[in-house]
Amino acid sequence: MSAALRASGISVSFGAVRALQGVDLEVGAGKLVGLIGPNGAGKTTFVDAITGFVQASGSVRLQGHDISKLPPHRRARLGLARTWQTIELFDDLSVQENLAVAGGRPSLGSTLAEIVFGREPRAERMAEEVVGLLDLEDIAAEMPANLSQGRRKLVGIARALAARPSLLLLDEPAAGLDTHESQDLGRRLRRLADDGLPTLLIDHDMGLVLGICDEIYVLDFGKVIAYGTPEEVRGNPDVLAAYLGKSGTDVQPAAPGTGSTWAAVAEGTGER
Repeated sequence: MSAALRASGISVSFGAVRALQGVDLEVGAGKLVGLIGPNGAGKTTFVDAITGFVQASGSVRLQGHDISKLPPHRRARLGLARTWQTIELFDDLSVQENLAVAGGRPSLGSTLAEIVFGREPRAERMAEEVVGLLDLEDIAAEMPANLSQGRRKLVGIARALAARPSLLLLDEPAAGLDTHESQDLGRRLRRLADDGLPTLLIDHDMGLVLGICDEIYVLDFGKVIAYGTPEEVRGNPDVLAAYLGKSGTDVQPAAPGTGSTWAAVAEGTGER
């Protein structure tokens, strides 16, 4: 079975700065794959390259189809969905309306439906499905400004899901969340992957990433320096050197969702 995402030789330069250098990465069907690295390693740039928001060399295949030359909107229509580090919700629309907007597929049929019914039934059905999937029924009618940071993050993920993606790219979804919110997010992301949604997760919460991912890639200075299971990556001396400036293999994981940095993981504290 072909990988949901196969990125080969992805390179990005900003003038003389080589942000990515020949990065190879795969996300298998139904897999939750982590992408970690120190600040400035190139993680968000990789997502920008995959989704078409920065010019990149190399090959990007989504569900076996080459999308390397397509603009962002066409990649999205083929099933590539992402979240952003900043939560850009429509604050003048309810949660359910935010999801309905994301679930809409502009076409002659949908336009006629809106003219006749004042709404697009298919988009509304998808919004209702996603609300149920992420257990957001209690806030479906709320305005985003009334929600906690954790709930707003979930709505951002829900909006990406409303687009019916074949691959989900999450850029630091746990940033700013407390321990309880991060643990809750981790359970939901693991459930989505177990239900068959391939996902690439970028986050600095090492407890979250090590606790829920099937495989992890580690970037440093735009290059992949390690790849493997959480256990393999945790004890990789190159990873320790990249994060801590030292080598070693005796590293214990933090509890999933503790918000820990790699330094806390390496010291075995699991604390922020």
